[in-house]
Amino acid sequence: MVKIEFHDPSGVLDASKPYAPRLTSLAGKRIGLLSNAKWQAFRMLPMIKTMLEADFPGIEVLSEDHFPQGNAVIGNDDVAQLVKQSGVDAVIIGNAA
Repeated sequence: MVKIEFHDPSGVLDASKPYAPRLTSLAGKRIGLLSNAKWQAFRMLPMIKTMLEADFPGIEVLSEDHFPQGNAVIGNDDVAQLVKQSGVDAVIIGNAA
């Protein structure tokens, strides 16, 4: 019998910074949308905005157009500063699919 061994490349990563505390509710909060500009993000993020505004009273959702878009820029310190200056309580980063 042949024995085949596989290497698992996934490994383990230790987070150097913990995640930010999660919000207990989205009601009355200001939420920013950041787009990585991948396939269908231009359709999905506006739909998420509409759904959040319908489901949570008093929520304000800043559309993806408020911030630079694309993976090449959304991780930059300049964008992080823009997000902080916008006064959002939380950010949703993503695309469709």
